Amino acid sequence: MPNLKQQFLLDPSVVFLNHGSFGATPKPVLEAYQRWQLRLERQPVLFLGRELDGLLKDSGSVLGAYLNADVDDLVYIPNATYGVNIIARSLEIKQGDEILTTNHEYGACDYTWDFICGKAGASYIHQPIPMPVDSEEEIVRQFWLGVTPQTKIIYLSHITSPTALRLPVERICQLAKEAGVLTVIDAAHSPGQIPVDLQALGADIVFGNCHKWMLNAKGSAFLYVRRELQHLIDPLIVSWGYNPTPETTTGSRFIDILQWTGTKDPAAALTVPTALQFMQDNNWDEVRKECHNLLRQAIEKICNVVDMPPLYPLASDFYSQMGIAPIPLSNLAVLKSRLYDEHKIEVPLIEWQDKQFVRISVQGYNSQADMDALVHALKVLLPQVAI
Repeated sequence: MPNLKQQFLLDPSVVFLNHGSFGATPKPVLEAYQRWQLRLERQPVLFLGRELDGLLKDSGSVLGAYLNADVDDLVYIPNATYGVNIIARSLEIKQGDEILTTNHEYGACDYTWDFICGKAGASYIHQPIPMPVDSEEEIVRQFWLGVTPQTKIIYLSHITSPTALRLPVERICQLAKEAGVLTVIDAAHSPGQIPVDLQALGADIVFGNCHKWMLNAKGSAFLYVRRELQHLIDPLIVSWGYNPTPETTTGSRFIDILQWTGTKDPAAALTVPTALQFMQDNNWDEVRKECHNLLRQAIEKICNVVDMPPLYPLASDFYSQMGIAPIPLSNLAVLKSRLYDEHKIEVPLIEWQDKQFVRISVQGYNSQADMDALVHALKVLLPQVAI
């Protein structure tokens, strides 16, 4: 794997193993982002008033080709949390309805569903998926036990945040389609980390980030809604697109109501093609493969250090560039501080269902030395912070 560290602005003194939280943008992508900002400032009225819709469609067409989706079924949004808010507030959720999810979901999105269900008198149900996991079939079986006649929506992460587990959403979406249940997929961690084909995924609605594993600038994400369901979507912010003129309409109500939400910086969305080109230029399929191999070895070594089994089969695609390794019960706050203060390692520590993990992200700028540093630091610190 080529050493890509010089392509990023990350502090070279820090072992950065937390790409999954906010991503990191390569220098060429950041430069393109800044060029868009400069172009906007040279003539804001021309750029925002007359050029932007066409530029966004050009960018969206490139993203659509990458995701296997029609550009008219995609709209740029700032982040995945924004996406779940659009959807949860748009869908008609009534008293007695059930929204079914897992106990592996991202907190901010959980809170959104909790809020909406609380107002409607509906139930937001977390179906347990125990770990360790062994097979997709068992995950599907466990999850489907939560489906009832009242299940209106299934909401799932493609790759979960706390446990870095790739869920078999394709199988669940197919079962949901047969049962007449709407599916909403949080793909915050998917694009760039694993191949994403929205048609093969089979979900009704998908939102995902471009600023994480796709390496784009912050503030870029997408919302995909199947064409026949787009009439259900309401704007989160009502602006000019709610009642466009013949001169200002994009020709799509879905895009009109969501794309223009007042004055904002669209540079991140317009930089998506540059981020995709960066990955192509650097043979990203091979980069991902090498990152996965580094991660697999690191998890195995940590499991050996703590004498605990891995939480998914290491020779599996339950994880890709982000994965978890178990650690014995520890004072996580102290461990987090000491990992950074004494070893300059930035890595998240997770407490979930009475278990504790270290969640490791491996990106193209990481090396074997980074993995070794983490393993060594845990070997030193874990006995000192044990509960």
